[in-house]
Amino acid sequence: MTAKTAAQAGMVAGAASHDVLDWHAIDWRRVHQTVRRLQARIVKAIQEGRWGKVRALQHLLTHSFSAKTFAVRRVTEHQGKRTPGVDRVTWETPAQKATAIGTLRQRGYRPQPLRRVYIAKSNLTVRPFLRRFSRNGTKPCVER
Repeated sequence: MTAKTAAQAGMVAGAASHDVLDWHAIDWRRVHQTVRRLQARIVKAIQEGRWGKVRALQHLLTHSFSAKTFAVRRVTEHQGKRTPGVDRVTWETPAQKATAIGTLRQRGYRPQPLRRVYIAKSNLTVRPFLRRFSRNGTKPCVER
């Protein structure tokens, strides 16, 4: 089959697309396993002193769909999920979480200086909250 006939037949080449994403259909065990495996490989490369390998694996981790998905889940489904980022946005619905994964891009990201935001506490007082300005805090989560 030639390249022309493969395209005409409707076959798609290249990496899988995650354009349409159902939050509830994500295999969380597999996502967690992928992230942990990459993190373990990074630790092993550090212990062996293979710094080029470390950088390559860090790049792979921060660009992976699994890491981005895992970061959004950690921010939106654990303690502090009601705490908005500096942009005062929280992702609550599955559709918002799914679109948040797509917004985590590497290009065009520039770290912003820390900003002080005051958060209301349960005893009706406020406390300062110093945070980098990013989309709901997922960028630092992916970088870990």
